[in-house]
Amino acid sequence: MEAATLTISSKNYSSWSLRGWLLAKFSGLPFTEAIVPSDDPSVREELLLLSPSFLVPCLHHEGHAVWDTLAIGEYLNEVRPEAHLLPKNLALRARCRSICGEMHAGFGALRSALPVNLQGDFPNFKVWQRAQADINRITAIWRECLELYGGPFLFRERSMADAMYAPVVTRFLTYHVALDSLCAAYCKTIMAMPEMREWIEGAKQEPREMEELEVEF
Repeated sequence: MEAATLTISSKNYSSWSLRGWLLAKFSGLPFTEAIVPSDDPSVREELLLLSPSFLVPCLHHEGHAVWDTLAIGEYLNEVRPEAHLLPKNLALRARCRSICGEMHAGFGALRSALPVNLQGDFPNFKVWQRAQADINRITAIWRECLELYGGPFLFRERSMADAMYAPVVTRFLTYHVALDSLCAAYCKTIMAMPEMREWIEGAKQEPREMEELEVEF
């Protein structure tokens, strides 16, 4: 059986690499990492939101190449059903897919105004109205799920949704976004996961190579 390989880019800056990596970790599928350096032009453009990148993340498994984070999540849910990346209940699966799709396709103002930077810390960061609207919608999603299903994860048990929203948690912490107690507790749950601690430790080892993402703007 061919070993799985997950191609990713910067652990400090790439939200999509983090999502794909968490999905692979949550699934329990053994895999090795292949890292595309952040000085690769396509990766750099993706990290700066200048263009989409189809390089990362990309999962290679048993002769298949699966790119795009949602596709990776759906694929892993099929090959590792025991991991329950999607909830077993039909209604919960539909809701999980809906909020994952919303994260995948939306929140452009948040992405551009509060880029992922795990080594960064901006306590006096000014959040403008368009990004705040995205924050309001995301926290509304979190509160609804946490109140309906009881936490500590969005669908009680860890799922694809938590992998999709984990980079948002890091954004909120990096830029000191004000949160209510329920959403703050969810952030603590995500950051306490051993997988997140492992990823962040890797991010801390990376040099800061992108000045554009180190400016408090």
